[in-house]
Amino acid sequence: MADKKIKTIGVLTSGGDAPGMNAAIRAVVRAGISSGLSVKGIRRGYAGLLEEDIFDMDTMSVSDIVQKGGTILYTSRCKRMTTPEGQVQAAEICRKHGIEGIVVIGGDGSFRGAQKLSANGINTIGVPGTIDLDISCTEYTIGFDTACNTAMEAIDKVRDTSASHERCSIIEVMGRTAGHIALWCGISNGSEYVLIPERADEDDVENIIEKITAKRRIGKKHHIIVNAEGIGDSYEMAKQIEEATGIETRATVIGHIQRGGNPTCRDRVYASAMGAKAVDLLIEGETNRVVAYRDGRFCDFNIDDALKMTKDIDQHLFSLTKRLSR
Repeated sequence: MADKKIKTIGVLTSGGDAPGMNAAIRAVVRAGISSGLSVKGIRRGYAGLLEEDIFDMDTMSVSDIVQKGGTILYTSRCKRMTTPEGQVQAAEICRKHGIEGIVVIGGDGSFRGAQKLSANGINTIGVPGTIDLDISCTEYTIGFDTACNTAMEAIDKVRDTSASHERCSIIEVMGRTAGHIALWCGISNGSEYVLIPERADEDDVENIIEKITAKRRIGKKHHIIVNAEGIGDSYEMAKQIEEATGIETRATVIGHIQRGGNPTCRDRVYASAMGAKAVDLLIEGETNRVVAYRDGRFCDFNIDDALKMTKDIDQHLFSLTKRLSR
């Protein structure tokens, strides 16, 4: 479509919400309008697209949202978009509403939908929005910084009461398959133990019990364990530790507060830059691309290639948690 000038674009958010999504939406709308494009909002992700929940947006549609968590476009997961029939219908609806290009803000599942839209003739650009930092092609995803800060502040508060009662505290943070939040919080909160899915075999409960017992002998009065949700039942782990050591042990699951709240400065700025870059890519006639941040700059990758990439935990940071907890 490089020879055809795009006139109308759409924007949607899909999958889990993340702080900073509104900043990205704002950037898409205002960058699009400033470039002479018409912009349409699509509510509730691909489900809203298939239901034609589509409306015109102007600069005032995104006024006073950059500081807000969540997404003003709402979000959902849509099974129908995983079927060939749903994918064809979604592209037909785009054409019906004059939408020639779409910016999809979300994670890997959202990008698979974008990939199918592109295959059906709609220019599509993905913007990585997920608190888990689990999109392999990028060093940054919208919402990660805010989620880490939210979890860090909560763990600081738990530490205060843990120290006062000489307890062992297990704090469970989000991350079913990715331990990036746990890793960053483990370092920033000075925890003794960090448990993540990527290194699940390196610290079992028996090993942790031995370490806690040894540290008690040298005068350690309280203990903080940061546990990614993908590891297992934090309450059962607390029970095992208390029974084995005699130390009062409590589990705290921080949960979905990590998804909400006002985005940090970094999330607002990076989300804005990514949203604007997505618009620029559409103007250039690009499709089936995902915006990324690597090596200090904003760039883009083919979605097909991006979905094939794998991402491990930062081994240097993981090793650091062990060195600093001795």
